[in-house]
Order: sequence, then structure tokens, then C-alpha cells
Amino acid sequence: MGLIASLFAWGQRTTIINKSIEVAERMQQRPHDFVVSHQPKELKQLLGFKHRTFNDTDLLAVVAFLHRWYKENSSLETAFSYGMKAGDTTVENALNGFRELFFREADMPNRTRKHIASPRQNSACKRLNMYLRWMVRKDRQGVDFGLWKSIGMHQLVCPLDVHVQRVAIQLGLMLRNQADWKAAIELTENLKRMDPKDPVRYDFALFGMGINSATESGKQLPRKLTDF
Repeated sequence: MGLIASLFAWGQRTTIINKSIEVAERMQQRPHDFVVSHQPKELKQLLGFKHRTFNDTDLLAVVAFLHRWYKENSSLETAFSYGMKAGDTTVENALNGFRELFFREADMPNRTRKHIASPRQNSACKRLNMYLRWMVRKDRQGVDFGLWKSIGMHQLVCPLDVHVQRVAIQLGLMLRNQADWKAAIELTENLKRMDPKDPVRYDFALFGMGINSATESGKQLPRKLTDF
């Protein structure tokens, strides 16, 4: 369910939450059981779903991948660690490997490719980086679950959206204006200068500053980190 919710994560937060709830309800509030054990006729319950450009064809593709994966694997962790190599400093190979696995079967719809990003496409991979943050990073407040151990917190890449990018540029944490993989790496490398073991912890502050009411009312953000 976390993977599905992360794929919905663009647009208004209320809509994202409501659409995630809708999918869970279509799966009788048992998403894992549904993707593993559903009968073909039960897939009709997913027809008509739509969230922005993500539609029922894309949802069925996600369910098909998960169904095949869970037939032979107990966790999605191995789908992301599949592409990892010894000495990797980021999750670049993890994300590339996941996309490769997702579209390995010939029956996957071509239109769904735009919803499963990878660094190989020079995408910032905001949504999948956020999902990895949830699953890998351990947070004492319960925001991030820290369930996966094969990927380290130091390898995570900061989820980069317009809010984070705007604040990061104003704080001098990145120079690149294009929201792509190179920009996400640039930001993460600068965050590692402050916390090499857990650079993505700053995602909360950057995102919050980008959407808070003070910014919207025209007040200036701090001009550099030492202004905090």
C-alpha cells in the first residue's frame, strides 16, 4: 500500500490520501491479500479508478507486478535491492533495477512507464525516493518505518519536488534549476555535509518551509543556513 500511495503523491495532499483510501477500499481493506490471492473476476473492482494521469490500466499493471513478485518473494525490499551493487553510495542502481523488474514482462502497458521513474531517465524519482525514505529510514516519531535493512540511510536520496527545490536553491543547497536526478544528487550531497549518515532527515524541514503560510504570505526565507 505504501508503494501505491507513493505513486499517487503529486497534487493536493487531501486528494492523495483520499485516492489511497479509495484503492484500499476497492481491495476490501486487505491490499496485500488482494494482490496475492485475488481471482481474475475481482480485478473488476479496480476498473474506473483515476488519479490525475494514473488510471485503472496503471493500477492493474501495479497489481500484476505485485502479484507476480509476491508469488516468489516475501517483501518488496528485494525488488529494490535487486540492482544494488557493493560500494553504492546512493540508491541509483536500486531505482534502475526496480524499473527493470517492473517492466520485465512483455504484457506491461507502455503508458505505465511514465509512472515508474528511474535515474536512467534522469528523473528526480521524487515519489520512489519518498517510498524508500519511508521503508529504509528509521524515525523515532513514527514517520518513517525503517523496516528495510539492505539499503542504508546514507544511500537515500532526498525526494525533490518544487517546494523542496525552491527552498534548497534559496538556501544555497543546490544551484541546478532543473528538477532531475542530477539536481536530487546535488542536494543530497550538500545535505550529507551536515549529516552523512542520515541526509534525508532534512526533507521534512525543506518541504515544510516550501509550503508554509509564511512563504505564501511573501515573507523571505533565510538567505543561508546560518540565518536559522
